[in-house]
Amino acid sequence: MNHATGLSPAEIGTSYRMGFTVSEHSARHMRRILRMYLDRWGLAKLTDGAELALTELVANVVRHVPGRGCTVLILRRPQGLRVEVADGSAELPQPAAHDDPYAEGGRGLLLVEAVTDRWGTDPLPGGKTVWFECDG
Repeated sequence: MNHATGLSPAEIGTSYRMGFTVSEHSARHMRRILRMYLDRWGLAKLTDGAELALTELVANVVRHVPGRGCTVLILRRPQGLRVEVADGSAELPQPAAHDDPYAEGGRGLLLVEAVTDRWGTDPLPGGKTVWFECDG
């Protein structure tokens, strides 16, 4: 039995979805869940980049979303991994300009861009989803 999700390895399917109210320490627990799924799916080589990207998306929820509520989806895709973080803020994140060394925000999204194959945002009624994909 896995202590992070309560699932045995045989019960791990091709996705994981859970709602959270996050704090400054939540990313550590979410990285553990992500790592467990990547190991089980044979995608351990994606762990470092995916963990960093997930950490940045969760940090954005902590910093910018009133109430800090979000839903995390970890999805096994035929070509790799997709992770989505949906929240109740309609404000879309903007990465810092690559050539602006004085930018005060958006640097985490530059990290997400650097360690994933694709990332983006999808506006939702009453919020948004920020996602990334890593090819295996």
